[in-house]
Amino acid sequence: MRLALPIIASLVALSVGSARAEDDCFVPMADWKPREAVASMAAGLGWTVRRIKIDDGCYEIIGTDAEGRKIEARVNPATLKVLEIESRGPDGGHDKERKEE
Repeated sequence: MRLALPIIASLVALSVGSARAEDDCFVPMADWKPREAVASMAAGLGWTVRRIKIDDGCYEIIGTDAEGRKIEARVNPATLKVLEIESRGPDGGHDKERKEE
């Protein structure tokens, strides 16, 4: 029983870690598009960008969408493909949409 507990704890930690790793972007810095390209892509979608930052190896855009909802979008830094969008409407409602990479 003493041995089983650490093994189970390790398996749980690994499964949580691997699920978390799916949210990361693993792109070499040499392949990244510049922030100006991210801002241009967002403007093309009708978004107003308040901030562009790097989170877990992905670009994260914080701003508003074309409908005026507050958004946080995760973007692949090499392809500029939107991976995930979280939005909050005027009523405070919260939506989360995962995109396919």
